[in-house]
Amino acid sequence: QVQLVESGGGLVQPGGSLRLSCAASGTRSISNYDMGWFRQAPGKQRNLVASVTTRGTTNYADSVKGRFTISRDNAKNTVSLQMNSLKPEDTAVYYCMMSMGRTYWGQGTQVTVSS
Repeated sequence: QVQLVESGGGLVQPGGSLRLSCAASGTRSISNYDMGWFRQAPGKQRNLVASVTTRGTTNYADSVKGRFTISRDNAKNTVSLQMNSLKPEDTAVYYCMMSMGRTYWGQGTQVTVSS
């Protein structure tokens, strides 16, 4: 059974950085899957933050362009999200996503940006 486990969330001051990681298990390799990070703030819908295709093409929400970087390591079955220059509006639960026809989600990790 495919499982995604996120890590790296926490409390950070505005302007700070965090690196989220997502480890996939139950699959031989993530190389055949598109991968992504979504986030959901309280009372709001879950929205795409960043994605990376099987070919390495990346896509970012306008609100995080230039601040966040998504990367994948197919050999380690992981996908990461480097978040710099964090803002209070980045506060949300961040979810890892893996998709190849069927979509899998992690349990989420809380990111709080506050002074």
